[in-house]
Amino acid sequence: MFSYLRDFALPSVLVALVSYLLGSISSSIIFTKAFDNNLDIRTMGSGNAGATNVLRSVGVKAAIFTFIFDFAKGAVSVMIGRAVFQYVCTQAAAPLIVNPHVVAQYGAYIAGVACVFGHIYPLYFGFKGGKGVLTSAAMIALIDWRVFLIVIGVFLALFLTTKIVSLSSICAAAAFPVATFIITFFIDFRGSQVSAGPVPISYVWVTTAIAFCMGFVLIYKHRTNIERIKNGTEKKITINHRT
Repeated sequence: MFSYLRDFALPSVLVALVSYLLGSISSSIIFTKAFDNNLDIRTMGSGNAGATNVLRSVGVKAAIFTFIFDFAKGAVSVMIGRAVFQYVCTQAAAPLIVNPHVVAQYGAYIAGVACVFGHIYPLYFGFKGGKGVLTSAAMIALIDWRVFLIVIGVFLALFLTTKIVSLSSICAAAAFPVATFIITFFIDFRGSQVSAGPVPISYVWVTTAIAFCMGFVLIYKHRTNIERIKNGTEKKITINHRT
């Protein structure tokens, strides 16, 4: 046990710290200031530091840059976490009791969650950031494309029907733990589809629990949107054409 703590505790902390700091780079605030006379997106529109509010309040160009960067930082964080844990697997003094793929996935989850947390509570911007939807989407896509296809499918189905980003995001967040359980239990655990070796049942429960917690946080961050949806006052997607 001491060997596992020694080998993985420090990498876990470092991965989480680096990913949190990367997630704290709030592109919506940066690009809004760059494209709109140094204004703060948190004082505009809905007050949310996210790509949708940038699109509504600032314009297409700033929203595109925000979209790309918010997605990219989530993706880069996951790649860092996976690479670090893969390296630790090759250097660990203690023999692994689970396959290296599972260990690398844990590193990816640690990094992804930390990055999303940084996006929502950015260190550099007074801990007031966005809702974490795009960064979470990148995390899901890089960790398991199969889960991502289900989640993005739910999002697109709702968005094409309602044109309401918040409602689509809420339903996608709710689908995340369900999709994670279905894929990890019925395909990875029971189907043994991971080429690196068998997936333990603990991996199913841990990843599903992480997905559930993240889904809950994303839905909680949309609580004001939920009230507007209930009241019928939530806005559909609109675009500011100034830039």
